[in-house]
Amino acid sequence: MTTSTAVRLDAIRRVGKALADPTRAAILLALLDGSRYPAELVEELGVTKQTVSNHLACLRDCGIVVAEPSGRRVLYEISDARLRHALQDLVGVVLAVDPVDACDVNENDLETRA
Repeated sequence: MTTSTAVRLDAIRRVGKALADPTRAAILLALLDGSRYPAELVEELGVTKQTVSNHLACLRDCGIVVAEPSGRRVLYEISDARLRHALQDLVGVVLAVDPVDACDVNENDLETRA
């Protein structure tokens, strides 16, 4: 595997990890609408401060979000405009797909639909 391929594969893996968890995905959706403080995310998502903190740390470690100090608080935003655009495009693509979520359908349901 070339270095370029390895770097690209790592980038895909990090985005996949970020999107694999429903809470992280919800945080990213909220951040698509603009920068947020953790307390705002707690209120919007209805989860604990610790949960938001843990998921923001994961997203920071993956390079998906950045933390900007703002006085005594920290403001979070998506790290790159290209990533923001890609996530917006991804949401649009998912919404255009068959309304039945094939990821949540078991084999018996698939046989019934066929």
